[in-house]
Amino acid sequence: MADSPMPMLDMLWEADDPGVVLEERFGFEDAPSAGRWVTTTVSQHWGVRVDGCERITMSSHNALAWMSTPAGRLLAKWSVAPARFPRLSRIAHLTHWLDGHGLPVSAPLPASDGRLQVESYGISISLQHVVEGDLLDVEDLAQVRAAGVTLARLHDTLAGYPSDHAVLSEEHREPLATRIANWLDTVGEHVPSPGRDALRTLVTDAPRDSLPVQLLHGDFRSSNIVCTGATVAAVLDFEEARIDCCIDELARSAVMLGTRFRDWGPVSSQVRSVFCSGYESARRLTPVEASWLDVLVLWYTLALMPPGDDPTGWGSSALSLLPGLAHRL
Repeated sequence: MADSPMPMLDMLWEADDPGVVLEERFGFEDAPSAGRWVTTTVSQHWGVRVDGCERITMSSHNALAWMSTPAGRLLAKWSVAPARFPRLSRIAHLTHWLDGHGLPVSAPLPASDGRLQVESYGISISLQHVVEGDLLDVEDLAQVRAAGVTLARLHDTLAGYPSDHAVLSEEHREPLATRIANWLDTVGEHVPSPGRDALRTLVTDAPRDSLPVQLLHGDFRSSNIVCTGATVAAVLDFEEARIDCCIDELARSAVMLGTRFRDWGPVSSQVRSVFCSGYESARRLTPVEASWLDVLVLWYTLALMPPGDDPTGWGSSALSLLPGLAHRL
């Protein structure tokens, strides 16, 4: 490994001091020692010569390190939360499987011994190529439509994931109507009554037909979608993968599509429409799914309203949905 500048430290979304986090959560006294450790670990387990560690970004008990190598830039991702290690291994195998089925994902590179996720000395680490591009820009409607198409393709492919490779057990989830009713019974007064009343009526009238559930991405939004031009280059971070119905993820993603790491705000109705249109061009909604889409969009928008100040306008976004729902109220 060649001598390299000290890697830059930063936090993905937390406001904590990265130097303090590096020491207290990850056990490194400074950035150079962390850089030396990750480059040595990658060299040892993947047989890759690392020329330098450029940057280390942390969130919770996870860290990302960007490294330069003769074969191009690589990204190491590791965790110091042992309880999550089994799930991380299953996610690595899922991502590898999706890559083999032609989905745009950032697949883990096998270590020298074939492992996709390496556990060693209290850490769990994976390695992947850096995907070049920029995070999805919701002002670019071509990217928005491409994201909708990609989510539909992802859902169709995930439906065929082998059950013996299950990422997580099929936990019991309440029906959508029950979840929303329970939320309405406990939500604070900061959510405007016209929105609450409309949602309650819509849920009461929504079809009770059961919706099939399957494996989903779990967090499909701008912070996890890399684009080059009008093409989705990679869908990142499957760590929130869950079992649920596709229409729930479509609605949640339509509402949260523009969110990244801080200062979350809503997207326009045009963005939601283009995203959903892209999705339906690749995977048609059933009549039951279609009847739930607007209900879930309203729910997720209301649920993102913060108590007190609402600087990014979730409340006004939720109320702007009501005129379009008047025929169902």
